[in-house]
Amino acid sequence: MRVLVATTAGAGHFGPLVPFADAVRAAGHDVVVAAPESFAAAVERAGLVHRPFADAPPEELEAVFASLSGVSNDEGNVIVVREVFGRIDSRAALPGMEAVVREWRPDLILRETSELSSYIVATNAGIPHVQVAVGLAFFDQLALSLLEEPLGELGADPGLEGLRSTLRLTLVPESLDDPAAPDADVRRFRYPSGTGGEPLPDWWPDSPDPLLYVTFGSVAGRLGLFPGLYRAAVAALADLPVRVLLTVGDAGDPDVIAPTPANVHVERWWPQEAVMPHATAMVGHGGFGTTLLGLASGVPMVVMPLFADQPHNARRVAAAGAGITLEDGEAAVEGLSEAARRVLEEESYRLAATRIAAEMAGLPSPSQAVPLLEKVASQAG
Repeated sequence: MRVLVATTAGAGHFGPLVPFADAVRAAGHDVVVAAPESFAAAVERAGLVHRPFADAPPEELEAVFASLSGVSNDEGNVIVVREVFGRIDSRAALPGMEAVVREWRPDLILRETSELSSYIVATNAGIPHVQVAVGLAFFDQLALSLLEEPLGELGADPGLEGLRSTLRLTLVPESLDDPAAPDADVRRFRYPSGTGGEPLPDWWPDSPDPLLYVTFGSVAGRLGLFPGLYRAAVAALADLPVRVLLTVGDAGDPDVIAPTPANVHVERWWPQEAVMPHATAMVGHGGFGTTLLGLASGVPMVVMPLFADQPHNARRVAAAGAGITLEDGEAAVEGLSEAARRVLEEESYRLAATRIAAEMAGLPSPSQAVPLLEKVASQAG
């Protein structure tokens, strides 16, 4: 079986695909990843073969993102789904995606929610496709309500019936997902948790204090939130009896926010899978991958959502009792110290996170998705 994995250029979009791509490859099938040219390094770091298509014109993206100033987060999500994913990204990717499919001739396309040129090519060419969720069911519902017009302009099937009826794979446990999931065939699988391997470097010599992991993901630093938000978070946590590991991403330079208090250590990146087994709690932005990894590891959290689907993710964490949500953008940092103290000290948050981790651990491995994918591919034509 030849499986074409299709993704946009985002770590949070590609990440959920990787466990399934690895499982398909481990089962002896051929896998390549169709992704924007700019995403080659990320695909190669995952040990997968990259087949490039064109990136979206930056000037078009900039114009859309500039239009988001002053609109609510919900309004912004509508604009981004319709105009960026539905129109700009899909239009740019379509010729290259058609070429990849024509040349490689996959038996199945495994695509993430926001990569839509692969859906158009799959339905037009009669190739079966399966969708991997990159968010809660809310995101699928939002997309289905907005994409018929922009995708229709690019030759998609009327009513997007193929998108509505496709098999969906998700790493989200039922207790965390939206109560009203889309009317579709949804299969849930286990999200890989922290490895529990080597100890972290002794950045806080011989300190017995609990570890608080702090990250705002890979995008926030590129949106003008560095260094202000990061400095404010460090100040808010400086007086707590904790060891703080703060990662700032490629857009941030740790030296810019130096010096930091003795209990705070700053890195550009550190493998999250290596951090989670040592973390007592975490502070995050509500990004899909980071949030799921924290919960899969049984780590309670303070969630400070900043954009996109993050507020929705944060509310689901709070509703599940596994954390506290601070919803006021950058200004929410004013409540960070007290929220972090509560999550560290109040047992209910840890117990809820542990309960969700147990639920996730009980889900099937992504390797068990392979027979499903084989069945879908075999039914082509």
